[in-house]
Amino acid sequence: MAGQRQPIELLKAKGKKHLTKAEIAERERTEVKARADHVTAPSYLTSGQKKKFRKIVKEMREIDLIANLDVDALARLVIAMDKYEEVTKQINETPMMVTEPFTVTDVNGNEVYKEREIVNKEIERLMIIQDRYFKQCRQGAQDFGMTVSSRCRLIVPKAPEPKKENKFD
Repeated sequence: MAGQRQPIELLKAKGKKHLTKAEIAERERTEVKARADHVTAPSYLTSGQKKKFRKIVKEMREIDLIANLDVDALARLVIAMDKYEEVTKQINETPMMVTEPFTVTDVNGNEVYKEREIVNKEIERLMIIQDRYFKQCRQGAQDFGMTVSSRCRLIVPKAPEPKKENKFD
């Protein structure tokens, strides 16, 4: 099975594929390169979300990994991150256990009121919401190369080091 097609710039930088000049020119001519001249935060983001958006864009521009087409996907990621933080704060402020009153009948047939600690239903509901936002964040982060495993799949070649001069040559 063939591997994923790699950009010609990457192949040239790696220097492992032997292509003729004509093949290189043809690949460069036919390769799709998305423009990145208008990567701005959408108007539907809040001011705090726009700040996060710009911070991420700045980091991604340094490694040439963002294009105009990515704006909405990145905005959705920023929204999910923001909502994840919001629900996490709410979980931290909500008690895990609550006291619930209940009645039991004693041996004489009288009802006795007691209390027991149970898991707070509100925290269960919040944790389900948190889990959904976490999954959205994780998927978006993987799509943009923002997780360790997704960065490992990105191949960013380094310039080859110049050969050391041998005094015997």
